[in-house]
Amino acid sequence: MPTQDIPRTEWPAFLDAFSRQHQGWLTTVEVVATGLGVHREVREKPLTGISEDRKRGDPASISISAGELPEDHVTHVVLHPSRVALELTEEGAHKGLRIESEDGEMTLVLFRAPALPETLDGMVSR
Repeated sequence: MPTQDIPRTEWPAFLDAFSRQHQGWLTTVEVVATGLGVHREVREKPLTGISEDRKRGDPASISISAGELPEDHVTHVVLHPSRVALELTEEGAHKGLRIESEDGEMTLVLFRAPALPETLDGMVSR
């Protein structure tokens, strides 16, 4: 599966644009930890946003939020991120994000149906 690495200096702008572009898309968040396997944190909830929290100039964490109603809302936090990559299909459609942390943990933000964002413009209620 093709990936596109996002330079660290571009993370804030990229995550903001990515969040706006994919807001409402059904999202699954999986965490892959060495020795522990795969753990699903979020299952097919509408994406509300992904943001970076900085401390002393370095990314301290990336927060992924999903869910429509307050009682349904989930936020997963990736501590000490070291890599952000856009996951693409062979056709170039957005499949999701891969966020790696300094401890080797990998968080996958996967969309239910990969698509080119421009093909769905206006189809998701906001």
